[in-house]
Amino acid sequence: MKGENGGNLSLYTSRPWLKFYDPGVPSDVEIPEEPLYWILENSTKDFPDRDALVFYGSKLTYSELLESAKRFARALTDKLGINKGDVISMILPNAPQFAIAYYGALMVGAVVSPMSPLYTAWEIERNLKINGARVVIALDILHERIEKARAETGLESVIYTGIDEYLPGLLAFLYKLKERKNKPPKTVYSSKGVYRFAELLRSSSPLREPESVDPKEDIAALMFTGGTTGLPKAAKLSHYNLLSNVIQVDAWYKRGVKGVDTYIGALPWFHIYGQTVALNAALYKAATIIVLPRPDVDEIIKAIQKYKANIFHGVPTLYAMVTSHQKVSSFDLSSVEVCISGAGPLPRAVHEKFEKLTGGKLREGYGLTETSPVTHVNPINGKYKIGSIGPPISNTYAAVADVGEARILKPGETGELVISGPQVMLGYTLEEENEQAFFEHGGYRWLRTGDIGYMDDEGYFYVVDRKKDMIKYKGYSVYPREVEEALFVHDCVADAAVIGVPHVEYGELVKAFVVLRRGCEGKVNEQDIIDHCKKYLVPYAVPKMLEFRDQLPKSGVGKTLRYKLREEEIGKGEQGSSDVT
Repeated sequence: MKGENGGNLSLYTSRPWLKFYDPGVPSDVEIPEEPLYWILENSTKDFPDRDALVFYGSKLTYSELLESAKRFARALTDKLGINKGDVISMILPNAPQFAIAYYGALMVGAVVSPMSPLYTAWEIERNLKINGARVVIALDILHERIEKARAETGLESVIYTGIDEYLPGLLAFLYKLKERKNKPPKTVYSSKGVYRFAELLRSSSPLREPESVDPKEDIAALMFTGGTTGLPKAAKLSHYNLLSNVIQVDAWYKRGVKGVDTYIGALPWFHIYGQTVALNAALYKAATIIVLPRPDVDEIIKAIQKYKANIFHGVPTLYAMVTSHQKVSSFDLSSVEVCISGAGPLPRAVHEKFEKLTGGKLREGYGLTETSPVTHVNPINGKYKIGSIGPPISNTYAAVADVGEARILKPGETGELVISGPQVMLGYTLEEENEQAFFEHGGYRWLRTGDIGYMDDEGYFYVVDRKKDMIKYKGYSVYPREVEEALFVHDCVADAAVIGVPHVEYGELVKAFVVLRRGCEGKVNEQDIIDHCKKYLVPYAVPKMLEFRDQLPKSGVGKTLRYKLREEEIGKGEQGSSDVT
C-alpha cells in the first residue's frame, strides 16, 4: 500500500530491532519441514542414555521415552482405531504419561488437544464438543467428571492413568493410600471403550514407522485459548508452527550445545506456554526435565537446588511467590542461568528481587496461544528494557495497527499489536472468528492479538494492556498494568489485579484487588495502599476502591483472570456517585 500507511508499515518491516539482538542470534533461522515428533527422535539418536524426564526421583531416558511413545502410538492405531487427523484430548498434569501420550499421538498423525485437570465436567464437555475428540487420556481420579462429560459427547474411548504409575516405590504406595477413595471402581474398567494406560503400553509393541504428515498443513495441536477475557477458542497449530517456535526460542538463548541443560518443568504442559518452552524446547535441546505436576514453590526451589537446574521458565506470579517465600534464602539457587517470564506483565520489583536472589537472568517476553506462543523476548545478554516485552524474535514481524481498521500506525502510537511469522496459527476452528482475527496488508498476513501497545524508536515493544481490560474513567484511559506496577512496588503487596467497575456518572471506577505478603496482615489497610499509589500515578489512575483478598482467580498457567473479578463486581450492580471517595 502506498502513502502514509504504506510508509508506516515499512518502519516495522525493516525490523529496526535487529541491531539490538545479542551477537550470534540470527535475524532468521532455518526451520526444517519436519513433523514435531522429529524433536524426540533426533535427541534420542544423539543422547539415547541421557535422562529425559525425572519425576520425583523416577527417571526415563530418551530411548525409554521414545519407545514408550511408540508403544502408545501402536496402541492407538491397533486397539483404539485412531487414524490420522483424529483428535485426542489429554487431561493430565505434568507427568511422564503426558509426554508419552503427546508424542505417541503425533506419531500416528493424530491431533492433541490438552485440557487442565482442574476443569469441571461442564468445561470438559464444552471443549470435547468443540474439538470432537474420539479419545481422552486422563487421570483416574477424574473419572466422575470424565464419565459425565462422556455421556453428553461423541467420545468413544477413555484411557485412565494414575500418577503412581511413574512414582518410585514408597511414594507410589503413599499416593495409592491417599487417593484410594477417588480411584475408579472396577465397573468403570469393564465398560466399553475404557482402557488402562499402563496395560496399553505393556501389551503393545513399538510402532515401526510414524505416520507421514505435511508439517505446514497438518494440525499437531488444537489448543484452547487462555480464556482470560471469556470463553476459550480452539486454535489450530500445525507441526510447522510448533517446531518453528521451538527453534526460534532456542536461537534466542544462543546456547548452541545440546545435552547439558536441566529444565524445571513446572509450567503446565497442557498450556501452550509450558508445552513449548518447558517440554518441546527442552527435548529439542536434549535437556533433562525435572517434572513437577503443579507449580508448587516449595517443590521448585528444592528441585533447583537438588538437580542444579539452570533453566526455569515461569509466569510473574510464580517468580513473585519464589521471591517472597519465607525460606528461599536458605536454598542455593545459583545454578539458575536463564528464565523467561510470560503470560502477563512482569513487575519491576519482582524482576529485580529474583535476579538478585539467583544471579540468573530473568527476561520478560510475550506470546499467545495463537502464536505457539512466543513472539517477543528481551535480549538475554544485551539491552534489556524493564517494562518492555522486548523485540520480536527471529523470523517474526510485529507492528501496531488501528484497533478497528486494517491500518498500520506510526511507531510510538498506541494501537493493537499484530504479528506475522511462521509460528502464527493456521486459524481458529470457527471461520467467523478468523475473519475478526486476521487481515492482509502489505503482503503479510497479520494476526490481531487483542493487546494494546506500541513500539519505540529502537524496535522494542510495550504492551499497555488488553484491549478489553482498558478502563475508561471520566473520559481518561487507564491501563490496569500501570496501576498494578505501582501496587507491586509496595513491600507488602504479594499479588494484585486492577479492573474497571461500572459507574453511573464516571463510566468506570478503578478498583484494585490486593493479596498481602505473609506478615503484613493488620500492618497496612486499604487507604495505606491507595495513598502509596498516589506517589506513582496520575490522579485519575489512582484506585478509588481497594479490596484485600487471600488469593486472586488464576488460569491453569497462573495468569490472573481479571474477567472473573469483573463478573463479581457486575453482579453487585452499578456504582453511584456517592460511592466515590
